[in-house]
Amino acid sequence: MNKEILYVVDAVSNEKNVEPDVIFGAVELALATATRKRYSLDWDVRVEIDRETGDYSSYRRWIVLDDEDPEFNDLKRQILFSYAQRKEVDIEVGDYIEEAIDSVEFGRIAAQSAKQVIVQKVREAERQRVVDQYRERIGELIIGTVKRRERRGIILDLGENAEALIPREEMLSREMARVGGRMRGYLKEVRDEGRSPRVIVSRVDPNFLIELMKLEVPEIGQEMIDIKAVARDPGSRSKVAVMSNIPNLDPVGACVGMRGSRIQTVTDELNKERVDIILWDEDIATFVIKAMSPAEVLSILVDEERQSMDISVADDRLSQAIGVGGQNVRLASELTGWHLNVMTETQMLERDVEDQQKVLNLFMTHLDVEEDIASILVEEGFTSIDEVAYVSDEEFLSIEVFDEGIVAELRSRAENALLTMAISSEGDLPHEDLKTMDGMDEELAFRLAKEGVKSMEDLAELSVDELLEKGELGEENEEYAGQLIMIARAPWFADDNDE
Repeated sequence: MNKEILYVVDAVSNEKNVEPDVIFGAVELALATATRKRYSLDWDVRVEIDRETGDYSSYRRWIVLDDEDPEFNDLKRQILFSYAQRKEVDIEVGDYIEEAIDSVEFGRIAAQSAKQVIVQKVREAERQRVVDQYRERIGELIIGTVKRRERRGIILDLGENAEALIPREEMLSREMARVGGRMRGYLKEVRDEGRSPRVIVSRVDPNFLIELMKLEVPEIGQEMIDIKAVARDPGSRSKVAVMSNIPNLDPVGACVGMRGSRIQTVTDELNKERVDIILWDEDIATFVIKAMSPAEVLSILVDEERQSMDISVADDRLSQAIGVGGQNVRLASELTGWHLNVMTETQMLERDVEDQQKVLNLFMTHLDVEEDIASILVEEGFTSIDEVAYVSDEEFLSIEVFDEGIVAELRSRAENALLTMAISSEGDLPHEDLKTMDGMDEELAFRLAKEGVKSMEDLAELSVDELLEKGELGEENEEYAGQLIMIARAPWFADDNDE
């Protein structure tokens, strides 16, 4: 029987690719279970197998508890420290007192509990092996055989009893999966849950495209070419920005390959998804122009503060620049990280004229100057009263038609205009009746004043929803807002009673 144990351990270990010690542990647990059935199910039994000979010994054991431990309630499994010391002087709380008992034969349990325990332990070991193996490979490409397709997605057989799931949301649209066919994916995560680990694979993640390109373009793997950014509309179109680290190496040509062979292999794997290779540029405007390909950009207006750009294209090329469903401009925006507003050349000109007219009116109104002077300021690039007030004398005097007297007068008028606007902005103050109204918070009163609600009468005219919005109050303050409105309306009812 001892040799039979060694045979079982060796056979199962080789068949299931599980460490022998795991199988020994399973057999020991099975023998302990059978021993409890023979003597008493209430006992705590430990079985120890010699890994070399297969001999095994069985022990009944008791855990040692402190004499004052309130958890002491089971004489069949527990023993107090003072009693344990009578058997073993060096015993400590938490140790076990053991007593050798007769072992059951392995043959009696082989067809019963041993089989169940071994199967369970083997499954646990296989599960842990899969978790450990694939968790180390997160971020890599993996390939498997399509085992089946079900409602939750595609199941891939990875071999060695390991499976992967491509969830529906991680699948390319209209993608056919033939059972028995090979399929690649990007190992996104490993979920250690349920009865088996869940290896999650994606075919829509931008990193899937990056890893495919590394596979097909050796220069990327050798760091001769860097992928700077990727934008994907999975299954339809992608844009990839690349940069060369080697002089005279064309990164776009290297990625496309001879007659498009390299990029064609990538698109075939992506279910014919179109992949545009874009040359990355440090100059953001130049990069945006390239990212908008195949559309030809005529002009760009950059707003660095808002990280946005206004882009103009030929009047008959607007639909191409925007793309079907806005795809082209959306991918270009995602690739560059800037918000892109696309318009026709005519629309851009009309808007420029409109903006210039607004600035012209601003100067004529606040600086009290004639249209010809305001036009000169606009033509010279002035866009605000602040610029007129604070631009350097050198820059101002560089305008041929302006002398020192005109510059001084314009600057004086601009400073006065700014002062007037500052004073008028302070007019957004709450009236005294609103500030001192019962239940009114001073900060709330100032917020309301900026929204044009400056008096109790103004507040009384609001609905609860309007007060919540104008006062920047959350929905949880709905009752409070209602109370404020009723207090503001109190004078109405007082007037009715007087009548």
